[in-house]
Amino acid sequence: MEPLLQVRGLSRRHGAGCEACSVGGPAGDTNRCARCGAVFACQGVSFELFRGEVLGVIGESGSGKSTLVRLVHLDEEATAGEVRLAREGLDGRLPEIFPGDGPSANLLGLTPFQRRRVRSQLMGIVHQNPHLGLRLSVSAGGNVVERLLEAGWRNIAAMRSRAAELFERTEVPVARMDEPPARFSGGMQQRVQIAKALSSEPALLLLDEMTTGLDLSVQARVLDLVRQLQAQLELSMLVVSHDLGVIGHLCHRAVVMRHGRVVEAGLTDQIIQDPQHPYTQLLVSSQL
Repeated sequence: MEPLLQVRGLSRRHGAGCEACSVGGPAGDTNRCARCGAVFACQGVSFELFRGEVLGVIGESGSGKSTLVRLVHLDEEATAGEVRLAREGLDGRLPEIFPGDGPSANLLGLTPFQRRRVRSQLMGIVHQNPHLGLRLSVSAGGNVVERLLEAGWRNIAAMRSRAAELFERTEVPVARMDEPPARFSGGMQQRVQIAKALSSEPALLLLDEMTTGLDLSVQARVLDLVRQLQAQLELSMLVVSHDLGVIGHLCHRAVVMRHGRVVEAGLTDQIIQDPQHPYTQLLVSSQL
């Protein structure tokens, strides 16, 4: 089966770079070039994500995992590499992004306008901070409608109906649809973000530290909701977290990042129960 998402040799360098670091990034256990001082937030990251699969990305703060999400979501320019999205299963949406009869397209080669269309129609994202994903002073329903407008919807009644359907599915009281998210709790704001992200039926859902800052009981409810939605809708998800509990609860496979590099990859249970890389072993032992 063709992977839905293929990431190949993805790098993001801050600084001009030099001959010593321009190809593979800094050598050794660092993300900073000793010669020119350039910093690599991501260094040659590669992985595949299949349809209906949940892939976790775990690492400490500064490991490059959030930069990876921004690169995949086309919010940030990559220095090198490819982010390829498969044509199959997209029901003919955005055919103009696929060259000829090619099975996949490199999203990093798209124009800014095409990138916006890919983000609005084929991707959804849930941020750690709701203010990054929501307009808190606009009604909860208005946030969903805004997303649908970007995806090409025009019928107001249909958009409100879609918003109500999504709020029921994500356990947001439909009676509060016309209230601004600023009045909602943190957990409720995350549910509105999830509803907004799902509104255009994206092929790929990105979750960036979505439970950080929530109370433990609220975290558990949000994670259970996401797990139920993933099973019901057969969502393909990339989940970024520093918390092994989140990764273990949601993800089929996982990659471990340090200094912008992938240091270990495999089945989630295998990584948690039998870590091979010294950094992964330290990460697991510190959270037990």
